[in-house]
Amino acid sequence: MAAQMRKPLMRIPYTDILAAPTIIPPSATSAAGALAALQTFLEAPAPRHLPQRTVVLTGAGLSVASGLADYRGSKGTYRVNKSFRPIYYHEFVGNHEFRKRYWARSFLGWPSLYGASPNSGHYAIRDLGELGLIHSVITQNVDSFHPRAHPHIPSLELHGYLRATVCVNCRSEFPRDVFQEELARLNPRWAILLEEALASGALKTEDPLERRFKGLRMNPDGDVDLPDAPYTTFRYPPCPSCLSDPPTGPDGHRHMVQADDDGAWHPSSTAGILKPAVVMFGETITGAVKTAAEQAIDGAGRLLILGTSLATYSAWRLAKHAKDRGMPMALVNMGGVRGEDQLFGDTVGHDQHGEEAVRIELPTDELLPALVTQLRKTAIPVISQESSDSTQGSSAPFKDMLS
Repeated sequence: MAAQMRKPLMRIPYTDILAAPTIIPPSATSAAGALAALQTFLEAPAPRHLPQRTVVLTGAGLSVASGLADYRGSKGTYRVNKSFRPIYYHEFVGNHEFRKRYWARSFLGWPSLYGASPNSGHYAIRDLGELGLIHSVITQNVDSFHPRAHPHIPSLELHGYLRATVCVNCRSEFPRDVFQEELARLNPRWAILLEEALASGALKTEDPLERRFKGLRMNPDGDVDLPDAPYTTFRYPPCPSCLSDPPTGPDGHRHMVQADDDGAWHPSSTAGILKPAVVMFGETITGAVKTAAEQAIDGAGRLLILGTSLATYSAWRLAKHAKDRGMPMALVNMGGVRGEDQLFGDTVGHDQHGEEAVRIELPTDELLPALVTQLRKTAIPVISQESSDSTQGSSAPFKDMLS
């Protein structure tokens, strides 16, 4: 029997349109004014009690120009597909039918995500780092574009990454592209369907309305909704480590992990469940990642927020923490942002030009490259934010910042 999409136990936050922003400073309504305000923000001395460093916090809006869907933008999933809701962590872990549905949709969506690349906004962050103006990046995105675009600027992936799967039992990680090959092997009819979808161009267009016309709905994070698809027929492999050496449960008894004759996870198994290496809805961010994110804020004197409505609490709390520390904040996002009045309302001087606060509503893939061009004409590179010799590790978030 197909898994029933029950009423979720947790509400997805801020799916309605947020209030329009107040542009700060008022001159930033124009492109020239926005560039001037951001330049002032990045070049002005930090408050005397704070380090002369800038940390960046990014969201899905930064990756829209790479052809990826977002949640709350003007063409985001919550606007275009009102029936969409993600699978929750407890559903995925506890229900074989839910896992079939998740992996079938992910199987269709993976080629688009795997073939996508960082856009000019990501590379502009690299360039700002080379100018000595950005020290580190915290991202809510799971597309791995940040470590690809600027490997020498530390990137903390707050919500994990789709480039790997992880076992919920033994915590072993495996490459997602290899997992995709196994899904194709176990589901040959779905593999043919995917080839036909790719050949039709339905998975290449960036227009969500055109995708719907072709029978597909492309949602964020590589999820494809194919109406009336027989998800119950889909199969997925077990964790290879657990299959060869079943782990011991909390009660001291060894789990049972079995595969069918083709190598698919068998429902009699009690472990060996692979999930995407992302923080799913309803799942908790690890303590190490929380600590690293807080230390990144504590080690900086300015916060630059790009392409996010801050709707998730994990991002909002970081912005609020920066606010409470007295950090100047610049926010670039198309559309409203959660609690903007709390971030900007009571401390911004009327005569400031960007040194205290900036709020801009322009596309990051246009604004940031233009900012780099302007800064290169006027600024002297100052490699003072220690980004030149930093490294990125996929399993040790911000390890260079924790030393």
